[in-house]
Amino acid sequence: MAVAPWIAVVLLLSVVVGSRGFYLPGVAPADFQKKDPLPVKVNKLTSTKTQLPYSFYSLPYCRPDTILDSAENLGEVLRGDRIENSPYVFEMREPQMCKIVCKVTLNDKDVKDLKEKIENEYRVNMILDNLPLVVPIRRLDQVAPMVYQLGFYVGAKGQPTGNKDVKYYIHNHLSFLVRYHKDTQMDLARIVGFEVKPFSVKHEYEGQWNGNKTRLSTCDPHAKRSVLNSDSPQEVSANNDIIFTYDIEFEESTVKWASRWDTYLLMSDDQIHWFSIVNSLMIVLFLSGMVAMIMLRTLYRDISKYNQLETEEEAQEETGWKLVHGDVFRPPSNSDLLCVYVGTGIQFFGMLLVTMIFAVLGFLSPSNRGGLMTAMLLLWVFMGLFAGYSSARLYKLFKGTEWKKITLKTAFTFPGIVFAIFFVLNALIWGEKSSGAVPFTTMFALVLLWFGISVPLVFVGSYLGFKKPAPEDPVKTNKIPRQIPEQAWYMNPVFSILIGGILPFGAVFIELFFILTSIWLHQFYYIFGFLFLVFLILIVTCAEITIVLCYFQLCSEDYLWWWRSYLTSGSSALYLFLYATFYFFTKLEITKLVSGLLYFGYMLIASYAFFVLTGAIGFCACFWFTRLIYSSVKVD
Repeated sequence: MAVAPWIAVVLLLSVVVGSRGFYLPGVAPADFQKKDPLPVKVNKLTSTKTQLPYSFYSLPYCRPDTILDSAENLGEVLRGDRIENSPYVFEMREPQMCKIVCKVTLNDKDVKDLKEKIENEYRVNMILDNLPLVVPIRRLDQVAPMVYQLGFYVGAKGQPTGNKDVKYYIHNHLSFLVRYHKDTQMDLARIVGFEVKPFSVKHEYEGQWNGNKTRLSTCDPHAKRSVLNSDSPQEVSANNDIIFTYDIEFEESTVKWASRWDTYLLMSDDQIHWFSIVNSLMIVLFLSGMVAMIMLRTLYRDISKYNQLETEEEAQEETGWKLVHGDVFRPPSNSDLLCVYVGTGIQFFGMLLVTMIFAVLGFLSPSNRGGLMTAMLLLWVFMGLFAGYSSARLYKLFKGTEWKKITLKTAFTFPGIVFAIFFVLNALIWGEKSSGAVPFTTMFALVLLWFGISVPLVFVGSYLGFKKPAPEDPVKTNKIPRQIPEQAWYMNPVFSILIGGILPFGAVFIELFFILTSIWLHQFYYIFGFLFLVFLILIVTCAEITIVLCYFQLCSEDYLWWWRSYLTSGSSALYLFLYATFYFFTKLEITKLVSGLLYFGYMLIASYAFFVLTGAIGFCACFWFTRLIYSSVKVD
């Protein structure tokens, strides 16, 4: 196997793709004139401690006259996004100081809800011109660039001096900053940044409350008195009045509209990703060397020697992979299930490959929330064609006749198991009254995609695959199975399968850390360039480790390679789940039982999908390898 050209391709890709992957900034830019209204939308409340999103209006915040839901795509609904309008409406390039939104009087339920959200470190998410609201945080070392936290905390808790009780304070004053890029020729501007600094202020006023026209003594635009700190914070307690206020400033920026997402997606640890790539390439080099050695030296020598044998007696004295030629293509036990899982794995592979290519080319823009999930779901459904085709081809190779039965199994086994787990998890989220619960209509849409598009496509693929003549085996299969000699301890199936999964997992685990962080700690992950390289390395690693172990297995006269080739690379999913468990206990602060169940439920689905993907890659590589070596041997 030529290793050098492959590495050259990877390095070329890394130059083309770059460290982060190019992206499209959005659908079309919006131009705003001076005094144009800028409506702010609110999204879900999120917490890394509970992983349960809630609607913004589940807390006693100021409400507009009518709450309107924004149209959400399938991916957004599945992520738990609930985008609604808000009472915050700015005017372009018109600064405002201490603008009153409303006054809210808290009841006991409000106090309980607010304290619970503050305790669990919930953040409020807002959107302006499709840009998420961020809180700038300066790192301790002043040289490092600003870090941006998505959304601001609902509030904070603290212990006043000389008081033993913990008090809860709400962030009721928001200091917004809108950055814009101005057109040099026209008086038009585009929004390129949306930041906030939250404060907790116990507002005071004299005389009667007069709605938005009330003059506050704590911050007054007439006296140019603004909120600069939270020295006298607003406590959360029953029958307390909370006045919500905000400032809005506008600042011209040199950042162009096309680059406005760069600050959000800035990764300051590119070196770690390059280390991950180099580490994975070392694994690939090692395995490629072994495969090349087997192919060039051992096989070449073996095939020449076997083809020069003149008498049957000499053949019988030989040992090694040639001896099992009459059994190597004997159909395995549970061959139906193997066909189903190979077909599903190819479906998964197709979905991921196309998604990665689209992502690397920049079509899955970060401004299109839920776009990645929607794309993956739709691609999964359409790749059912390849699942049906490949499972039917393999089924026909095993001399199967009931193609409709295998088609139904392919269409329902993997999606059925995943849907059952997802349904249980959704019921748990629904029980917590979280906005993350998928509504019945969306659940119905998912079932419709499955039964209306995916299942028919699996049938079409199976029909086409079964109609074609079965591929002929390179050697004939004996009628009587050969006895497998006693194997050395290191060739024990369980041991070799578990060993086989370590290297594919080793190739991806550093990137896996960043993916888990982006999912569970609500950070942006937009480095598809790196991810695509890691995906290519994973494919090569799975293929090569399976070929190497399959060759050793055949050399020890054990011809039961079908299932073992699938499980060898598929066992990397076990290490993925163990790593996810380690990540849960070391990086996450989840304490609620439901949140823990959600984490392990979703990671179980991810590990199951990884098993199907890596298993199918290993099987296809081994299938090609065995057909290649046995077709090179002359057999009487």
